[in-house]
Amino acid sequence: MSRHRSARKARGSTARGSVRSRAAFPVLAAVAAVVFLAVWVAMDFPPLSSGDSDAISRSGDPGWSATPVTPAAPSPPASASPSPSPSVDPDQVLSEQLAPILKATTASLSVAVLDVEDGDGADYGVRAGTTYDTASVVKVDILAALLLKAQDQGRVLTAQEKTYATSMIQVSDNASADALWQAIGGADGLDAANKRLGLTATTGGSGALWGLTQSTAADQLALLSAVFGDDSDSPLGSGSRTYIQGLMGGIAADQDWGVSAAGAVTGLKNGWLARSATGLWDINSIGRIVADGHGYLVAVLSSGSVSKEAGISLVEKAAKTAVAVSASGDSA
Repeated sequence: MSRHRSARKARGSTARGSVRSRAAFPVLAAVAAVVFLAVWVAMDFPPLSSGDSDAISRSGDPGWSATPVTPAAPSPPASASPSPSPSVDPDQVLSEQLAPILKATTASLSVAVLDVEDGDGADYGVRAGTTYDTASVVKVDILAALLLKAQDQGRVLTAQEKTYATSMIQVSDNASADALWQAIGGADGLDAANKRLGLTATTGGSGALWGLTQSTAADQLALLSAVFGDDSDSPLGSGSRTYIQGLMGGIAADQDWGVSAAGAVTGLKNGWLARSATGLWDINSIGRIVADGHGYLVAVLSSGSVSKEAGISLVEKAAKTAVAVSASGDSA
């Protein structure tokens, strides 16, 4: 009896164990599924799919595509822009080109050149406080001052003034310069005119000494620009400019030297003066020339030459050098 109860009890225990085992299976399956999914996600596998459409739509995804994706080749670096050529300083070039010329003389120079077509230019020896005796090149300045005065008065030059002007410019007559120097009011009249003409470093000679007017090549270039420029750049009217240009284009043959050595001259005025204190010469030349189809305004002032001939040679070499430097800059 006791054995039967024990058997039933045993069967009952077995049955209850089976029931508990069957009840625990879904829980274990669920836990296993959760663990499986967690591992799947952690391994970064693609989502499970039951159809081809989803797989096809994702086939371009480089994260899981069956076809390896070749990384795009890096773009070649953009070529570096070429470094701009260092700009050439024409003043420095002119200084270097003049060096051997100046080495052969004890004289000093002030040189300036301007290409009238493109406005490029260069100068040498133009330093604050350093000026040169103008000698007779100031005669162009005297005539410009006279014409400005006549313009202000609303008149043309008188016949006598024209006679003086012609002799003063074309044959460099000093008596004519004396008369017109007085007509413009001497140094005061010249200085007042030069303020209007754009000359900033020129001072009229004291008393009747117009030839000792002090100036620089840069100021003489400004004077030439006022004479040979256009109406917008000059206080001189077109009639006044044409008049001066005509006289400067008719210089006496024996005075055709200086800047005219650098090209075909279209306007010229020279000056020369022996200083009594030293016996040395001031030799100057200003004008407009044409070389290789370009028009140039050129001014060369010098002092300390041992003779007039030596001074002329120095001025002509300097003028040729200045025009050559300007021309090389035009072609660069």
